[in-house]
Amino acid sequence: MASIRFLGAAGTVTGSRFLVEAAGRQVLVDVGLFQGMKEYRLRNWAPFPVPPGSIDAVVLTHAHIDHSGALPLLVRGGFRAEAWCTPATADLARIMLPDSARLQEEEARFANDKGYSRHAPEAKPLYEGIDAVAALERLRPLRYGKPREIVPGVTLCFGRAGHILGSGWALLTVAAGSGDPVRVLFSGDLGRYGVPILPDPEPPPEADFLVVESTYGDRSHPPESPAVALEREILAAVARGGTVLIPAFAVGRTQEVLFLIRKLEQEGRIPTLPVFVDSPMATDVTPVYRAHREDHDTEMDALLDRGVEPLSPARLSFTRSVDQSKGINHVHGPCIILSASGMATGGRILHHLERRLPEPSTTVLLVGYQAAGTRGWKLQNGAPTLRMHGKDIPVRARVVTLPGFSAHGDRDEMARWLDGLSQPPKRTFCVHGEPVALAAHAERIAARGWQVHVPAHLETADLG
Repeated sequence: MASIRFLGAAGTVTGSRFLVEAAGRQVLVDVGLFQGMKEYRLRNWAPFPVPPGSIDAVVLTHAHIDHSGALPLLVRGGFRAEAWCTPATADLARIMLPDSARLQEEEARFANDKGYSRHAPEAKPLYEGIDAVAALERLRPLRYGKPREIVPGVTLCFGRAGHILGSGWALLTVAAGSGDPVRVLFSGDLGRYGVPILPDPEPPPEADFLVVESTYGDRSHPPESPAVALEREILAAVARGGTVLIPAFAVGRTQEVLFLIRKLEQEGRIPTLPVFVDSPMATDVTPVYRAHREDHDTEMDALLDRGVEPLSPARLSFTRSVDQSKGINHVHGPCIILSASGMATGGRILHHLERRLPEPSTTVLLVGYQAAGTRGWKLQNGAPTLRMHGKDIPVRARVVTLPGFSAHGDRDEMARWLDGLSQPPKRTFCVHGEPVALAAHAERIAARGWQVHVPAHLETADLG
């Protein structure tokens, strides 16, 4: 008998971890860190629900930290098997996992230096660089559309999900006793249709069971294009003589924003401004986006073929060192600063927010999903102050949400993807969403006449 256990992203939008048990094997699909509210972040520190050494394989749908960031923890706990992913995901993970370890080490060191760990003997990182390096040794690339038996009785196939570079849906075909094999499809994070750089999500294959994300299961994105919204806000900021500050995920969102800034400049719709990408990880990731042409759409490919650098506005600067980052503080007048993290949970964006939130001329553009409890979520919901580095920073800046930049498909785009199935799965599980979004998505799927369920954290379901 096959089963699935929901070890994360059940009842919440973070910490994707799904354990499939079949044919005497255990395969973990995604091994993400929990982010956002403290009650979720504390789960990162809890013992893993099964011994890591007992897991026979890991499958990563993409490289975002809420899907891959706990792989070093798993390895630290004794996991010694293979972690399968697409080639682009492997390249991104080689940047992102060491960076995640570095950030955690820095935050622990900062807390100890400032005495923030007064309620404990010493703040410690969740894992260290050595654990991230060990995790990278586990990675095994697998190209889209190339089925492979990853452990006896379990075959994996990836298809393009269109969320970030290298993102894929994952089909597991597992032996289930003497009966027919069971097909379990994981949507991963589904992207949008018609966005820059990446191709549309590929239609889903037939499956007996479906685990589908629900991030925007309760809403539709606005019809206004991201380019038009970005143009409007940049022009308004220029008129005020202020800075455009964009908390942006180093992977995906930063590259899309750069693509559109370059395009708006080229078309004469915005002035040519200084653009700073203040994120060592984004600095390393952007060339990876350029290199993996198997993940490009036709427009991106055509620009490269003509010798155009699609991700390079005219006055673009990447800042890697701390001194270079601090130097941006002395830039006055209109400019654009992109810095991670996208939900302002850590990283260099905090220093820019601390410096520029009190200035009414500043515009903060929120261009990605803001999980409940994060600083980005608080800004989005009108917080008058934001706590950073032990201080409450007044928010006098203009804060604008541009939901059209989301890399997640909305309810209509997810419905379009589900329409690709010629017959309904035996059961569909809605995951990776806040409770309201999960309930709404489940209701829409049930209206199709499908059997649908919203699992609870640590729930186990039979796949029979």
